[in-house]
Order: sequence, then structure tokens, then C-alpha cells
Amino acid sequence: MSLNILKLEKKIKMKIRKKSFFIQALTHKSSSQFLNNEKLEFLGDRVIGLVLSKKLFDLYPNESEGVLDKRFAKLVNRNTCALIGWSLGIQNFIIIGDKKKKITMKDEKILSDTCEALIAAIYLDRGFDDVSNFIINLWRDHIKKSYITILDSKTELQEYSLKSFKKLPVYNVIYLKGPRHNPTFKISVTITGSKKFYGFGKSKQQAELDAAKNLLKSLSIK
Repeated sequence: MSLNILKLEKKIKMKIRKKSFFIQALTHKSSSQFLNNEKLEFLGDRVIGLVLSKKLFDLYPNESEGVLDKRFAKLVNRNTCALIGWSLGIQNFIIIGDKKKKITMKDEKILSDTCEALIAAIYLDRGFDDVSNFIINLWRDHIKKSYITILDSKTELQEYSLKSFKKLPVYNVIYLKGPRHNPTFKISVTITGSKKFYGFGKSKQQAELDAAKNLLKSLSIK
């Protein structure tokens, strides 16, 4: 299989300057053990990581490192890269050793690796600004959907405490007031080196979430 540069240019909507980058990016190791896309995959993974981490950093300035990290992981995992590669039609350009093999959505690793390698080829051929715009356009819908990774305050505080101190936050019930059908809980929470922070709620869970949120605010995380 040879690479149709004109068709590829239409797909990526940019003029290709150095064809050899793209031939290598789209060559699976089953076709060539010496000139394949493995090294470009390595580079592309880092280029995607830099572009998307900067985008998330700019879009969500008030979110914690933990939340940003989970958004980021969702955006750069194999499944997402494979979906993006498939939507781009990359499966029609992959040069693979087995001439009878047709790339399908089940070939997630091949699609993901080739998508990353193609990103590297664009970076080498067109530079950072062009590849950055290309990545943001391809990942736009996935970035919008990344809100599903947002953590509640109690989980976020737990992750922060375990990462920083290898210990869980400590919650204590200060009081339970009111009738059984309409109670009010007051709960305290501390982590290593912190003062007590308090939360209120109609259930123990609500009060713990409120207390965790207040402690996170003191750390400039929430």
C-alpha cells in the first residue's frame, strides 16, 4: 500500500511539506521493522500531552491538580486517541504488512498509536502552532465532555491527603440536632497539619462534603 498524499492533505486540511514524515507515521511495524511509526508515536504522545495539558490549564484555572489530571487522563487514553484516529479516517491510510487485514474499531492500539504518530509528523512538518490548532480542533468535543471526571470535595480531599501525607482525612460528628425527619449535622474534618474545619448538612454525607469543601478552600484547591 502506498500513501496517497493528496487524499491525506484533504483529511488533515493542510499542505504536507515533507512526505517522508507521514509515510513513517502511517507505517505499522508489521510492514517494516526498520522504518515504522513507533518513534513518532513516542513523540506524538508528548506533543498531545503538552497541548492538552496547557488547554486544560487555561480553561479551568480554579481546578485542582487532581481534577485536571483526571480530565487529562480521559483525553489522552488509548480509547480516546483511537476514536479520534477513526473519526479522522486514519484507518484508510495505515500501511500494514498483512495485505488482507482491514483496520476496524477493534484495532484500538493500532489506531491510537498511528494517531499519535500522525500528530508527531504534523509537528515536525508544520511546527508547534499548526499542530496545536490541529489537536485542539480534533479533541474539542472530548474536552467539553471531560467534566465527567470532576470529583466531589470529599474524594478530592482524600486524594490530596493521601498524596501529601499518606493518611486519610479525619471526620468527627460534633452534633446532631433537630427532629429525626429534619436533622442537622455538624461535622469537623482535619488533615495532617491543618486546623479543624466544619461542615453542616441534613445528612452526615452532606456535612462531610461541606467540611471537606471548606478545608479545600483554605488550601486554594476549591
